[in-house]
Amino acid sequence: MAGKEMKAPLREEADGGDDVGACSSICAVVLTVVSALFVLVTFPFSLFFCFKVVNEFERAVIFRLGRLVEGNPKGPGMFFILPCIDNYVKIDLRTQSFDVPPQEVLSKDSVTVQVDAVVYYRISDPVTSVTNVVNVNQSTKLLSQTTLRNVLGIKSLADMLTDRDTISEMMQTTLDQATDVWGVKVERVEVKDVRLPHQLQRAMAAEAEAAREARAKVIAAEGEQNAAVAYAEAADIMAEEPGALQLRYLQTLNLISAEKSSTIVFPLPLADMGLDQITKPFGGGGAGDTGHAGLVHRGT
Repeated sequence: MAGKEMKAPLREEADGGDDVGACSSICAVVLTVVSALFVLVTFPFSLFFCFKVVNEFERAVIFRLGRLVEGNPKGPGMFFILPCIDNYVKIDLRTQSFDVPPQEVLSKDSVTVQVDAVVYYRISDPVTSVTNVVNVNQSTKLLSQTTLRNVLGIKSLADMLTDRDTISEMMQTTLDQATDVWGVKVERVEVKDVRLPHQLQRAMAAEAEAAREARAKVIAAEGEQNAAVAYAEAADIMAEEPGALQLRYLQTLNLISAEKSSTIVFPLPLADMGLDQITKPFGGGGAGDTGHAGLVHRGT
């Protein structure tokens, strides 16, 4: 008995809903006929209110007595509406862009940065953009701000600075999926700038300078090592060829003599040059003799 009592009110509500729907349909038909008669009575002045024009890049979504008119959006060109019962909304299909305000983001490695971006989008479904969201442009802007913070929150500072293409692609995919139910197609997202705190900038500059100095010292040490190897090889060659040592002495003397404002005492190994026999008649070659003679060059 209780089940039958519950079903009775439901049937009454359904019958009442059907009655309201039938009355609404009858009223809509009556108002449509009255509007059409009004157009005929006021012809041709009514043409100024019945015919509308939209541009090539626009579409018109028409509502009749608050309900969406079936069919595709009107346009481009001229279309017809009934006065007093029809109203329409123009939708621009061109690509639009907006700047995402700078957002303070805490990166994965706990660094606070300010990041801004630019978003390019267009309306892909005019009907959905009108019926599913109040203000599609404002909603897309607000969603892009939260998406920017969410995407950058899982990235480290190094990724933000060096891998912007991946971040932009991830943002574009996320926004496109979220705004698809609004009839919006997100075409492109670009990260414009990543602003670091001044203290962090100074720390990074000091770190880069220290790294450059370390590389310079390593390069200098490698140069010294290579020079030492070259000197050892040159010494071996000179030890095998005594004439090479004489030529090196003469070359060094030629380089030093370019300085004309100095006095140079240059030792010459007489034994190696074959001049030790000449100096013996003059007292050379004693116990304390080292086999060197002094060559004096005075600058002019």
